[in-house]
Order: sequence, then structure tokens, then C-alpha cells
Amino acid sequence: MPSLRIVKRRIRSVKSISQVTKAMEMVSASKMRRAQQHVLAARPYAERLREMIAELAVRPGPEWESHPLLQKREARNHIGLIVMTSDRGLCGSLNSNVIRRATADMLEYGGPAASEVITVGRRGQDFMVRRGVHLQATFTYLGDQPGVVAAQPIARVIMDSFLDRQIDAAFVVYPKFVNTLTQRVTVDQILPVVPEQGTVSHKDYIYEPTLEEILSELLPRYVEVQIYQALLETIASEHSARMIAMRNATDNAKDLISTLTLVYNKARQAAITKELAEIAAGAGALSG
Repeated sequence: MPSLRIVKRRIRSVKSISQVTKAMEMVSASKMRRAQQHVLAARPYAERLREMIAELAVRPGPEWESHPLLQKREARNHIGLIVMTSDRGLCGSLNSNVIRRATADMLEYGGPAASEVITVGRRGQDFMVRRGVHLQATFTYLGDQPGVVAAQPIARVIMDSFLDRQIDAAFVVYPKFVNTLTQRVTVDQILPVVPEQGTVSHKDYIYEPTLEEILSELLPRYVEVQIYQALLETIASEHSARMIAMRNATDNAKDLISTLTLVYNKARQAAITKELAEIAAGAGALSG
């Protein structure tokens, strides 16, 4: 049985760790609420933009068919992957799930040699560098409340690669925020732009300026908004996953403290019993 001093030191150490994890849980809970508000506020805009693309898609014409961001390439020899992870750890299996899915997608399309990878977040960047994957670009520490301007450089890099025919398609891999307990790894195709198949109004719009000019402005914006939405989803998922992880760590620390306290009491009781036995033995020897 360990000595009383060792057990007492371990109890103090675990209590200190539980205080840290509790503080981190509270900080993540506060950040998660703000991040969740940003995600929910941005979703209607992204949905409406997708609906506009779908509205334009039902009107076939030379402008729609010839735009470079809409060109479908049958042979996908090279793909672009935007892998979104967090900059910091301590958020459970969130980052590992995203990285595992991104790695599986790379292998499906011919391995890292056939992929142009862009990482957003230190965890994804560090993993890819350790595995020797060539990174086309990397973006880190974009903050907890990034604006849409943070997504513009990412969108520009991936769109330039697509327009230069370095890649045949582009996907973004990110953890989608479902609720506090659930973050689902999602893969969305962003290039070429594929309108969602859904219900459209088929209204007879009059476009001014021309449809070609509208597409030239709308499609790059659409790519930026898709990346920005994925970035907000990643931030909200990170804070919710970290809050849950820190809550579990705090609960485990409390259980460990209870176990160590029981061990301490048993060791203390054994020490007292031993002293009493020694005193009784000594008294018996003196009386004898």
C-alpha cells in the first residue's frame, strides 16, 4: 500500500487538474454558445444562395454551360481537399475523425500524390506534414469569430487550382455541428459547382445585368460562402467537443479523487492500527 504522503500528493495533483478542466469546460461552453449563434445565423444565407444557384440551373443556356467553375470533368485524376480541423487539441476524437475521413478520400482518388491538400487548422497541418503529404496551402489561427474575408484566400487558392486544371474537383472535409453532443464529419463538393436537386419555383426572372455577369459574380461568392460556412461549423464543433471532453475529464477526476481518498483513509487506518499494536506490545513487554 502506498504511503500517506504519496497518496495525499496525488489527491492534491488530481484536484488541481480537475480545477483546470472545469475552467476549460466553462470557457468552451461560453465560446460554443457564440459560435453556435454564428452558425445558425449564417445557414439561412448559405441556403438561400444554394437556392439561387438551383434557380439558375433550370435555365440551360450558353452562359450556364460555359462558365469555367461549372465545367464537369469525367476523369478525376487529381482532386483538391480542404481539411478543416482545430488549432488546439483537447477536443476528443473530433480532429482524428476529420483526418481519417480526409485520408480515406485521398486513398480513394489515388493517394496523396493525386491530391492537392489545403489544411485549415494546426492539427490537420501537423498530421499531413508528419505523413509527408505535400500541402498546397495552410491556414492557421483564424480566430473564434472569423469574418467571411477569412474564407476568401482559401477560396482563391482552390479556385485557381481548378481553373488552371491542376485539380478536376474540390471537396471540403469538416465536422458539421449538429448539436452539443454530435458533430458529424461531412464532405461537400465545392468545385465544380453542382446545383442541388430540389424544389425550385421556376419563376420567369428578368436578369439585369446579363446572366453571364451574374454568374461571374455569384459563383465565386458561392464557393467563398460554402467554405466560410464549413469554417463556422468547424469552430462550433471544436468548442462543443472540447466542452464535453473537459466535462468528462472533470467527472473522471472526481471519481479518481474519491478512489484515492478511500485509499488514503485505509492507509491512515492501517497506520493507526499498526501504532496501536506497537504501543500495546510495548506496554505488554514493560508489564512482563
